[in-house]
Amino acid sequence: MNPYTESVRAESRLEGNLILPDRVAYGSLTISGGRIASVDAASVPRPGAPYISPGFVDLHVHGGDGADYMDGTPDRIRIANRAHLRHGTTTVFPTTTTGSPEQVVRMVKACAEVHDRWSPEDGARIAGVHLYGPFFAEDKVGCHSVSGRRDPSPEEYDAVLANNIVRIATCAAELPGAEAFYRAASARGCLLTCGHSNASWAEMTRAFEAGVRHVDHFWCAMSSVSSLRARFGTPMQASMEQFVLATPEMSTEVIADGCHLSPELLEFAFRMKGAARLCLVTDSNRALDMPPGRYRFGPEEDGSWCVSDGCVGRADVGDALASSIVGLDTMVRTMRRDTSATLPEIIRMASLTPAERAGIAVSVGSLEPGKRADVLILTPDLTVQEIILAGLNTP
Repeated sequence: MNPYTESVRAESRLEGNLILPDRVAYGSLTISGGRIASVDAASVPRPGAPYISPGFVDLHVHGGDGADYMDGTPDRIRIANRAHLRHGTTTVFPTTTTGSPEQVVRMVKACAEVHDRWSPEDGARIAGVHLYGPFFAEDKVGCHSVSGRRDPSPEEYDAVLANNIVRIATCAAELPGAEAFYRAASARGCLLTCGHSNASWAEMTRAFEAGVRHVDHFWCAMSSVSSLRARFGTPMQASMEQFVLATPEMSTEVIADGCHLSPELLEFAFRMKGAARLCLVTDSNRALDMPPGRYRFGPEEDGSWCVSDGCVGRADVGDALASSIVGLDTMVRTMRRDTSATLPEIIRMASLTPAERAGIAVSVGSLEPGKRADVLILTPDLTVQEIILAGLNTP
């Protein structure tokens, strides 16, 4: 029996190196009624003591353990949620791919059912749905099914947003109707994002004016100076990258699996945006925790095919990347190994920063009294050792 786990059961108290937003300190954390009751962090860190961390928050995730959220049934959603909980994600935003209107609605309704009937046995708690596909640019669909891509229409997105569970809403900024989509989603309280886009600076400016404050997976399926030259010719134009780096209010995310981005790019993103505007996301697909092989990306019945080599997902044809196959715990360890970010900054990027961007930081994202007791016990090498979800130990 782990003495720290026994302490939770007997006294609702944890002791270890607490990872706070601004420092690491040895101390104790007490839990009562599923929430953090108090935090005492007055001592310097103790070498060899376990780390106590807030649970991770994933804004951008497609599935795991053989299930994709777009499979669209509560059972499949719970399978994916349990898989991500094993990797330290306690709060999740299931993310749509491209697909038919019926498939998108099916997924959103199934997520709402799991959300409304949630118990700790279901795995990570759904804080909302990320409406990601299908509103992508034709030339930036990436590994998603091309046939499921389309421009936004009020008839479709109004019906989806009416479910009141969509909390993150993505659309390529250059599409006809994008600004109307942003304003409709903003009225529902969504974090507005631009992704799978070949947008120019001018188009990003209009999106910003409509409320966009985030772009998805930096450098992946997004515009660049060279892609915009192919679209507009000369003079060359600034892209999403330049707009995000030049605009302090904008945040973004990186897939730090060691396969999507080099250490230099991870370091660059951290230095340019900082821990308060950079989120770690998995963007993982159903191949998470599965053996190498060929898997559907998106709906099981007709999603595009991707191949897992045991390290990352790739397109079935060619060598294009196709989502990650690891959890947020891997992303945390990669950032520690490959960047100059401190441990509090790294954990912030996996917890408090995404919670802030999604508007749920009042409840989760940091070890603070009054917040939900979603807590991780990590080994000194940042391996997830124990998971406490809403104050309860999980298997």
